[in-house]
Amino acid sequence: MSSFNTWNELYEKSIDVGTENKVSESFYTGSVGAAILSDTDNIYSGVSIDTACSIGFCAERNAIGTMVTNGDKKITKMVATKNGKVIMPCGVCREFMMQLGHDSKNIEILASLEPLSTVLLKDLLPNYWA
Repeated sequence: MSSFNTWNELYEKSIDVGTENKVSESFYTGSVGAAILSDTDNIYSGVSIDTACSIGFCAERNAIGTMVTNGDKKITKMVATKNGKVIMPCGVCREFMMQLGHDSKNIEILASLEPLSTVLLKDLLPNYWA
């Protein structure tokens, strides 16, 4: 599979889960969708959870939780989207990904699908402390 096809598939997976859904009066999902590719070529997706009291969490961390639950440990590529647009992971998600291990600095993150542009996690989190 070409690099563009891989990125396109990850983008589509993030869009698929990123549909907003009101679960209750104070619990919403889907303002952000994320998809990650593991080093074993498995794709995991996650949706953001937003709550009235701010105890929700990001789609990227949701996808990572699904990944580790299924036994994978390394991410090679990551995409996050909101309203169909590619977005960068927040600082907490950058830190969370970096703590997956030394190789995490080389996680490739989609910056733009057309034209295709990516950035490495180490460039989004320079001078990392560990």
